[in-house]
Amino acid sequence: MDFSLSEKVLQIAQKLRPFVDGEIVPLEPRLFAEGFGALEPELERLRGRAREMGLFSPQLPAAWGGAGLSLLELAHVGEILGRSPLGHYVFNAQAPDSGNMELLLQHGTAAQKERWLRPLAQGDLRSCFGMTEPEFAGSNPVWLGTTARREGETYVLDGHKWFTSSCEGAAFCVVMAVTAPEARPHQRASMIVVPTDAPGFSLVRNLPVMGEAGEGWLSHGEVRLSGVRVPVDHRLGEEGQGFALAQERLGPGRIHHCMRWIGICERAFDLMCRRAVTREIAPGEPLGSRPAVQDRIAESRAEIDAARLLVLHTAWRIDREGAHAAREDVSLIKFQVAGVLQRVLDRAIQVHGAYGLVDETPLGFWWRHERGARIYDGPDEVHKAAVARRILARYGLEPGPRG
Repeated sequence: MDFSLSEKVLQIAQKLRPFVDGEIVPLEPRLFAEGFGALEPELERLRGRAREMGLFSPQLPAAWGGAGLSLLELAHVGEILGRSPLGHYVFNAQAPDSGNMELLLQHGTAAQKERWLRPLAQGDLRSCFGMTEPEFAGSNPVWLGTTARREGETYVLDGHKWFTSSCEGAAFCVVMAVTAPEARPHQRASMIVVPTDAPGFSLVRNLPVMGEAGEGWLSHGEVRLSGVRVPVDHRLGEEGQGFALAQERLGPGRIHHCMRWIGICERAFDLMCRRAVTREIAPGEPLGSRPAVQDRIAESRAEIDAARLLVLHTAWRIDREGAHAAREDVSLIKFQVAGVLQRVLDRAIQVHGAYGLVDETPLGFWWRHERGARIYDGPDEVHKAAVARRILARYGLEPGPRG
């Protein structure tokens, strides 16, 4: 197994790293002080630069204007983009759009691709994904209250979603809704593309996450669907395939998230080390001379490197065997890398002291916005239980109640 950078990705990295550090990172103080909306004109300029570099929508095939990277190659690129909260957005590789692009590419009809995938790939519009509901446990993805009742060639949707990321300003939402309530649990729901300007679709508010509601792409919306009517041809895939499509979407999606988290870890690690050698606790006594700080640095280095290898192995396996074969690996990286992310950020903030709590660095921003890593896309407990059950089954344990 070779996880090293190919010559192709090495050349991309040589262009990408200086661009991220030199053009995108300097925008962060304005992001923290003024918000996402104030930066949109400048971000559009940088998106134009990304297009000129031939790296816009790198997750898509060349036929759709992308860079045609494999998942393993994309993982390396994703780590570099993850060094800044704005990196993926500038290159049109941001969630939830990247996952919706992959869904449309794999399961969209020709008409759906022209209407929604092409403008997404070109960065002409944004989208969102509506699955999580406040009334039902997100750890049970087949337990949904949102319904899509069929009336002839129309679906009528009613429901309540939240943490519909990037809903504000999105042109459409891919909604998970129950279309067959009497079917087996994993065959009840379907994915339906719902334009956000459809009558009855309303963004109630941007949720204040750790006190910060955000705006535009950097927000999480609460959504109501009240008698929203859309044609049946807005459904992705066959009726009842929603859960299967969601699992397919989340496999590569977790690679994207995990490598972005590793990019965050590397930036936090760099900031921590710089702070350790420049901050003195007494004249001539830098923080880095203290064993407690040295322990944090050593532990972080080991955990980041181990996490990276775990994710690259998973990406390599998905490229060769598909997401279903790698489902155990996907669960492993989800909880392991999310935990490493939290620990590295915590150590970096501690080394910075009170300076780490304010927005002079991106550490406070990431602490607020990335704590959810251990919750969304399946909480740690669900992934750990799934991995343990599969392992124990190989030792002969019979399936039993999920206690």
